[in-house]
Amino acid sequence: MAAAMRACGVRVGDRVAAIITNSIIAVTIALATASIGGIFSGTATDMGQDGILDRYRQIRPKLIFSEIEAQYAGKKIGLIPKATAVIRALSGIGLKYAVLLPSSITGEHISLGQPDDLPTLTLPEFLGLGDRNWELRFEQLPFNHPVYILYSSGTSGPPKCIVHSAGGALLQSKKDTMLAKDIRDEDVHFQYTTTGWLLWMYMLTALSVGATVVLYDGSPFYPDIKTYLKLVSDLDVNIFGTSPRFMSEIQGRGVNPLEVGPFTSLRVVSVTGAVLTAPMFEFTFNAFGGRVYLLSTSGGTDIFCSLVSGAPTLPIYVGETQYKALGMKVEVFDDAGNNVEDKGEPGELVVTRPHPSLPIMLWGDTSDGKKLRETYFSHYPGIYRHGDFMVVNRETKGLMILGRSDGVLNPSGVRFGSGEIYSVLERFTGAAGIDDTLCIGQRRTEDKHERVLLFVKMRPGCSLTKKLEGEIRSAIKNVLSTRHVPEYIFEVEDIPYTVNGKKIEIAVKQIVSGSTMKPSGTVANPESLKLYYKYKDIEKVVGSSSRNAKL
Repeated sequence: MAAAMRACGVRVGDRVAAIITNSIIAVTIALATASIGGIFSGTATDMGQDGILDRYRQIRPKLIFSEIEAQYAGKKIGLIPKATAVIRALSGIGLKYAVLLPSSITGEHISLGQPDDLPTLTLPEFLGLGDRNWELRFEQLPFNHPVYILYSSGTSGPPKCIVHSAGGALLQSKKDTMLAKDIRDEDVHFQYTTTGWLLWMYMLTALSVGATVVLYDGSPFYPDIKTYLKLVSDLDVNIFGTSPRFMSEIQGRGVNPLEVGPFTSLRVVSVTGAVLTAPMFEFTFNAFGGRVYLLSTSGGTDIFCSLVSGAPTLPIYVGETQYKALGMKVEVFDDAGNNVEDKGEPGELVVTRPHPSLPIMLWGDTSDGKKLRETYFSHYPGIYRHGDFMVVNRETKGLMILGRSDGVLNPSGVRFGSGEIYSVLERFTGAAGIDDTLCIGQRRTEDKHERVLLFVKMRPGCSLTKKLEGEIRSAIKNVLSTRHVPEYIFEVEDIPYTVNGKKIEIAVKQIVSGSTMKPSGTVANPESLKLYYKYKDIEKVVGSSSRNAKL
């Protein structure tokens, strides 16, 4: 693979892109690119054409790999039109070759010919360009040489192209892999992820310690969730990486994992991607027999590492992450820049000392890094602001992420995170028929104060009754306070998510506050955003539906 890349002119610093499934060929492409000193950037096959081009037009890859067919939830997905459109759009801005991968369903090789006179190759044709007698060699490059380009969500604007160094990415991910997740050379590591997510690159690091990685592509719910869980047990997985959303689905569907398999080899369950609420924390721990190390961790694409993490040797408290990640000077600041963690007050998660995996640049930034500074270091001059709202338990020293700080709810001057609301609502999952929820603030130009809105998606055959709404309000009041109770609760058909399984709060907040949003390619269900526009005229909605709106 690396020899063929070199034969095609890929050199140090060139970008290699891929529209690709989670597969062995994807791993091979990424590692081959790194060996040359190139920069790898991947997107999942379910990302829309516009979302892909929003990213790749900025970084201008010299070489791109693309799937031509994929399969998801038992359905064949043709990718030729998307691949052709992307190749044509990039052909005039530096793309030299496009390699079409064989169908992941049939193994068939399909050629597109020469769109816009661009040499388009099948995988065998591409590999045939390399010298078969060539020995793999690794370019010797500085610690800070770029290796990956990842992207911000782009749900409320063009995605930022975040460039990470080889040294920083490897050092941080290996630290988390070996010390937090306790992955060893004989272990089997199964992380559910797509190729466009930070966790995919993190997963590759397990190879560096000699572990085996399981590559899974497709829906974890097809043909059913039990089949997926049985796979985890049957493959003797030691470290299982998943999300709060997946565990919520297990609970909501009434599935008992221990009735599916014994999970005798399972030692660590790592959960990330969203807030792991206290009720879901308990459920996840008990779901696998109460004998696994449950690692609740949070970090970010921006800094290629965990900021709050754990260790198998430390005690675990329900609903809390165990400690600040090793080597990271994590603190909690109020708006004035004062550290408030010893007071037990919530505030901004910040990093006050340098660390090796800060982005080395945002692609396309000015030479002085103006965009990078404005993005991460402008709120508190010289201090990295991550954008999470966090509190430290004064007794246990455990950490709790309360949600995104730009989505902090602030009715009547009381600041709290959406995660606090979700933690209460987890108690209603399944039994009350609640499938999902979204809690955001609304403040239009004419509003003097922010109001809290709660949107509830019900399971098929269930509805948000006045009785259930009353129970929700009472639970929030009793567990939190009267000021935490949403002003309005509405039933909706769908909740928007990114393709990486994260709830989209900020875009909905902007919509209900009067803005118009163009869905980006990272929104898994872009049609769902249209459901929220009518709430910018909330007085009309409330007047016509008596505070219970069903779209």
